[in-house]
Amino acid sequence: MVESEKRTSAWVGDAVLALFAREWVLSQREIQPGERIDVFTGMTSNRFLACLGEPTSVEAAIGEVYQSKGLEAAFAYIEETLLPVFEKQRRNRSKTQGSWRTRAK
Repeated sequence: MVESEKRTSAWVGDAVLALFAREWVLSQREIQPGERIDVFTGMTSNRFLACLGEPTSVEAAIGEVYQSKGLEAAFAYIEETLLPVFEKQRRNRSKTQGSWRTRAK
């Protein structure tokens, strides 16, 4: 894929991921309104996306699925590839927040 095409797909993929993340955050009852922006930012950040590959490439893949198969397929792709990793990181983070290591500081 040509770099300009990749960037265009990534730009679209970023928007699709943002929509997915907002809808997902709102559907999670345990996420308090004051925490929503932090969870949203965590799911859409380049730091998180880098866990799955080069962030622009990850977003481009989402954009390509959206452009070829539509929003439902793009959301399914995110649910299958990104969400399990994100949820695992959230679980691990919540475990360490209550650990003796963080309380001792």
